[in-house]
Amino acid sequence: MEVRKAVLKDVQDIYTLINEYAKEGILLPRSLNSIYENIRDFWVCEREGEILGCCALHVVWEDLAEIKSLAVKKDARNSGVGSMLIERCLQEAKELGIKKVFVLTYATDFFGKFNFREIKKEALPHKVWGECINCVKFPHCDEVAMILEVKA
Repeated sequence: MEVRKAVLKDVQDIYTLINEYAKEGILLPRSLNSIYENIRDFWVCEREGEILGCCALHVVWEDLAEIKSLAVKKDARNSGVGSMLIERCLQEAKELGIKKVFVLTYATDFFGKFNFREIKKEALPHKVWGECINCVKFPHCDEVAMILEVKA
């Protein structure tokens, strides 16, 4: 398995992966347009040409980024794909000089393994809520906000 930056030929696979989870209410849906516009944020994990998972690191401000759209093919779950993607996003955050990375998630145990800690959603800047208006659960979000202080 290899984790690499996503390229344009990966967009359809990323779209399919994310929106499978979106149908279950686990992730926000993403349009093809949104993925194309943000392709530089995405990482993919592939094996023998097959995309097994994706994840994005989106820079929000000079010291803050969000990990979002973590999706792993169901038959590849529990094989380390998600962990590899998170580790690469955190490495990129460190390389960029990001001091804090947050996530909005239902998978608190998973992110806890990376030392993310729960925080109140209100502690995050208003800027991070721009996409929430597209969520069917808005304004009654039941995701948990978690944050990690990135060590230099």
